[in-house]
Amino acid sequence: MKNLNYFILIALVSAMAISNSCKKKTTTTGTTPYSVRMTDAPGPYDAVFVDIQGVEVKGNGGTTVMLNVTPGICDLLRFSNGLDTLIATADLNLSTVEQIRLILGPNNTVVVKGISYPLSTPSAEQSGLKLQVHQTLQPGVAYGVLLDFDAQQSIVEEGNGKYKLKPVVRTIEVALSGSVKGSIKPIGTLASATATINGVSYSSPVNSDGNFIIKGLAAGTYSVTITPASPITPVTVNNIVVTVGVATNIGIVQL
Repeated sequence: MKNLNYFILIALVSAMAISNSCKKKTTTTGTTPYSVRMTDAPGPYDAVFVDIQGVEVKGNGGTTVMLNVTPGICDLLRFSNGLDTLIATADLNLSTVEQIRLILGPNNTVVVKGISYPLSTPSAEQSGLKLQVHQTLQPGVAYGVLLDFDAQQSIVEEGNGKYKLKPVVRTIEVALSGSVKGSIKPIGTLASATATINGVSYSSPVNSDGNFIIKGLAAGTYSVTITPASPITPVTVNNIVVTVGVATNIGIVQL
């Protein structure tokens, strides 16, 4: 019977993981979900096309990570007045992010009164426009940076129908979610941890050291249930407040 209960719980934990993959992004344990989005301050142009080729972050100890980007040309003026677009993502194994390097290609253009003009781009900007940020990352909390690209200030008219791109970009650092973490006793008990709010649940297995973290939670008040193998009774902790940017520690749950 114990073996049967063991396999039933394994199936339950697997089903929870599959179910929640439809609700939130699954990340590697110990990493921090990170995203870079772009928005624009409006300018007096028909369109401003920027050739985005890569995004790199630099973190603690000088570690650099190239983010996942689909290279392509983006019309900045489509993402103004509160709109933005996702340009890069990654799961970071870093404790801080200190710099973002935006890598541009050569195919940048501006459209003025229906006419398209190439934007000459200084080689320094093509090799990487370096933007300073100051983010301390907590495991289990999703973070991001919004790049506010000022199209009007970034385009310099040189005369004779020539334009130059000298990017002026402001960084806005944001935390995107919170998480719940804790531990159980006795250590080694096979169990899963589930956070529930308004009928929606997010689950994570408890590891062999008795620790768990449920990631990617929106702000709100949750109930957290530890479900061990039968015949041990599940234990629920109510009124757990999750705050964006914080990993809420509920301490030790005694089974």
